[in-house]
Formats: sequence, structure tokens, C-alpha cells
Amino acid sequence: MITESGGDMLFTEQEIQTIREQALGMDKHRQVTPDVLKTIYDHRLFHLFVPDELEGRMTPLPDATRFFQESARIDGNLGWLVTIGAGGGFFAALMSPDISRRVFARREAVIAGSGMPTGTARQVDGGYIVTGSWKYCSGSTYATTFTANAVVEQGSTLQDAPGEPTADQGEPEIRSFIMNPDQIEIQQDWNAFGLRATGSHTISAVEAFVPDEMTFSLTETKGYENEPIYRYPFLPFAQVSFAGVAVGIAEHFLEAAESLAVKRGSSSYVFGKLNEYQAALHLSIADFYKRVEASWAELMANGALSDATEAQVTAQSIETAQAALFCGQQLFPLFGLSAAMEDAEINRCWRDLQTACSHALLRTYE
Repeated sequence: MITESGGDMLFTEQEIQTIREQALGMDKHRQVTPDVLKTIYDHRLFHLFVPDELEGRMTPLPDATRFFQESARIDGNLGWLVTIGAGGGFFAALMSPDISRRVFARREAVIAGSGMPTGTARQVDGGYIVTGSWKYCSGSTYATTFTANAVVEQGSTLQDAPGEPTADQGEPEIRSFIMNPDQIEIQQDWNAFGLRATGSHTISAVEAFVPDEMTFSLTETKGYENEPIYRYPFLPFAQVSFAGVAVGIAEHFLEAAESLAVKRGSSSYVFGKLNEYQAALHLSIADFYKRVEASWAELMANGALSDATEAQVTAQSIETAQAALFCGQQLFPLFGLSAAMEDAEINRCWRDLQTACSHALLRTYE
């Protein structure tokens, strides 16, 4: 059961039951249900990293990661959407306070977008003209705001005075652009075999005008400097978040596997393997949270993480996500054709786990 840090229930038993009952339909129809979105909105789970004054629910990273894990244990799509949606709150500190309020300060506010600079931007009076397409934008079907990175075309930079460009024309400039849904076209192309209901489609914009105040740099903080989460480096922040999802899905997989083993009357060998991989996963999860908690304590004490701590958090996040993936890979073949059916709970968990752990930030080639 998910609990808040104070011990009160976050999700009710009824909410968990409703989500689980709707999970198969979401998988089949590749769409999150209104009931699931309402639950996310009711608990402000998209606002875990948004300042309280912007109708946020600012949460320390270790606590938020446990929310991601437990959301994913209920359903992989829920966990992924909560994690991606909450992650957009990281941008609140990069926008001006007025723009942050416009973007975040409402109950259903949530960002979808991409960090890949697969667009171009031409600077004009008052802003930029942005064109591009961006893949894998989870939550695209209900996002209230879109963000996307684009390369500013060299030679398009306005000049402060004749012969004096405002930007260095040597290195290409990459900026982030805030766009409204009516400026975005969604290409319904997310046909992955797992996390099917996440709406992780390609988005595109054609000659969209974006005012100067609706752009930001990923390296320039404009507000809320006192919020610790915005001082946590983005790469390990994302890896910790995604690892939380991976272990939550793995826990659901183990739950479904045990239920199927009981139903099938599986051998002692199967139950032995279930216990073995469950124990190994729990050990890795314990190491993971120990590392995350230590990094958060370091941030609170020093205001920043050392390079060594960043590297340790990254390594542990990948290791634990791989432990979750290994659990599914080793156990799934033990359940035969019963597990091969797409509408089987264990099958859905296995597909979601494979898909989540395919994210570039969780992969390892060692």
C-alpha cells in the first residue's frame, strides 16, 4: 500500500481496485482512462516537484521515488505517467515566475515533451519560429503544455548593434520552447508492446511562433532557488525516477507470477526460483534507496552533490533497474503458454518491464 511520509494512505483500496480493473482495457485500447487521470489529479502526483505556491506538492526525491515505485506496482502505465508528468515540474525553476505560474498553477497542469534537440528555431522580433518533431512524448494526449528542445539556426540571432550578434555563432545554441496544445500535432505512432497506455507519441510543430518569455535554457535558473530538488543534477534525478518505476513493475510481475504459480500448481522448483529472485530484487532495492537517501542528505547538507556521488547514484540506479529486468527475464519462461497470452496479468507486467528498462538512461552495455 502506498503511504505518504506521515503514514496516511495515499491511494485508497477502492482506487487501487479501480486502476487494476481498468489496466487490461488501457493496455488493449492504448489509452489511459479518465478514472486513472482523476486519481492522479486528486493526489497532485503530477506536481510532486512543483513549488507549493504554484498548487504543487513539493516532495523530497526519496519520497517521490517511493511514490513512483508504488504507482508502478499498481500498474506500469500509471507509474510511468506519474513519473514523467512529475518530472516536468523540474522546469519550474527554469522559467520566469510568471510563466511558471501560468504553466503549473492549476489542478490538471502537466507537461509532455522531449529533451532531444530535433527541432530548429529561427529568431524573429519578439521570439522564435519553431519547426520540428520529437519522439516518445509520454502523456501527449492530455498534456496542457508541451516543451521541446530546438537548435537555434546560426545567422538568425538578432543583433544588439550593427555587426554585434547577441550569441556566439561558433557553438550551436540549444533552447527549450514552451508551446500550447494548439501549436502541436500529435502523431499517433506509439505502438510499443509495453506501456501501451502512456500516449508516448511523436509530436510536431510547423512554423510555431514562441515568444521570448516562453523559452528557457536548461542551464539557467530563474526562480525557486531555495527548493532542494532543483539543485539535484538532472541525469541522476531522471535515472532514480525511472529505476523506481522499474522496480515497481517488477514487484507487480512477482505478485502476478506467484498468483499464477499457485493457480497452476507449479513445482517447488518454480516457487524456489520465485523466492530466489524476489530476495535478490529486494536486496538491490534496499541498496538503491540507501544510495538515494545518502545523496539527498548530502544535497541538504552541502547544497550540491559531488561528482563521485552523482556517479554512484547513476550506477546504482542502472544496477537496480537491471536487477528488476533480470528478474522478469529469468522467471517469465517458467510459466509456459499461460504467460504468453497478452491478456494475462503476468504478460502485461513483463511487457511493461521490458519497455521501461529499454529507456536509454537505464541501459548498460557492460
